[in-house]
Amino acid sequence: MRRHLRDTVPNEDRSASVPRTERLRLVRTQANIDPSEFARAVETGLTSKPKYLPCRFLYDEEGSQLFEEICELPEYYLTRAERSILRAHAQEIAARFDGPVTLAELGSGSASKTRILIEAFLARHGALRYVPVDISHSMLEESSRALLQEYGSLEILAIAGEYREGLRRLARETNRPKLILWLGSNVGNLYRQEAAEFLQSLRRLMAPHDRLLVGIDLRKDRDVLERAYDDARGVTAKFTLNLLARINRELGGRFDLKAFRHRAVYNGEEGRVEIYLVSKKAQAVAIEGLNLVVPFKKDEAIDTEYSFKYSLVEIENLAFDAGLSVERQWLDDKRRFSVSLLAPAAHET
Repeated sequence: MRRHLRDTVPNEDRSASVPRTERLRLVRTQANIDPSEFARAVETGLTSKPKYLPCRFLYDEEGSQLFEEICELPEYYLTRAERSILRAHAQEIAARFDGPVTLAELGSGSASKTRILIEAFLARHGALRYVPVDISHSMLEESSRALLQEYGSLEILAIAGEYREGLRRLARETNRPKLILWLGSNVGNLYRQEAAEFLQSLRRLMAPHDRLLVGIDLRKDRDVLERAYDDARGVTAKFTLNLLARINRELGGRFDLKAFRHRAVYNGEEGRVEIYLVSKKAQAVAIEGLNLVVPFKKDEAIDTEYSFKYSLVEIENLAFDAGLSVERQWLDDKRRFSVSLLAPAAHET
């Protein structure tokens, strides 16, 4: 359809280095600091039929903070389930590597779950290089400095930007084995074919001894899924509505947030939760920075995010399509969530 990783990416890796300390280097990519990209995406999405906004723009500073709050909600089981798996198996994962490792993470956020793996690798190998990639520069810097205070043998190269820019940097990390983390079921934000293509791009970075650790949410009861994405406190609704607030802040939008509502529905046939912002009335909204007026019919929706869920067979097929194989797989005690260790497939190495 459109969006996610297929959005515009610069042809060159033009980046700006942020002042470094002895164990920390922060790099901000051009895509992360180019405000025109957001403007182009908003204009394209809100003049399309149906209307849409790419979900990656949910994660400005305010959105990133709200998502951290979502992760602790009682309805949002994903974070707790994944954390329980990592706690149970972190030592086993670290033991699969014989020496010092580069631990890279896509969409690192606050790195709260990653600490479990960092501690396991430091205990096993004594030193660790961590390469977090996240769109939120402020959260990335904050979490990196907090980690360095906690772990004296940790070295961090932090990359503020989108996945593709992070991958270009990661490709230069060739002097030690890599474990690439893609946690939080972020794979679910891609259409299934897009997910396979993105995993293929990761596979091309991997040597035979490298591994990829992927957290993937599983198919389950509709009620459980819809409550996870539409919590009783309304934090998820506030997170989604922040996308309109961001347009107001950055592009001179005139969205009345009270005139829109958050809707999350599970499409069982497609195996995905679909998240929308729905206009409560017929209205026209001006966006002064774009010289644009966007008309809405009553109950017209803006498509903001899909979250695909997988069966265990679908995970195996996804790995196979990407030139990977499932070397090891763990589930939480309620079999709601999976963490899979993927290796380059023998016929692909």
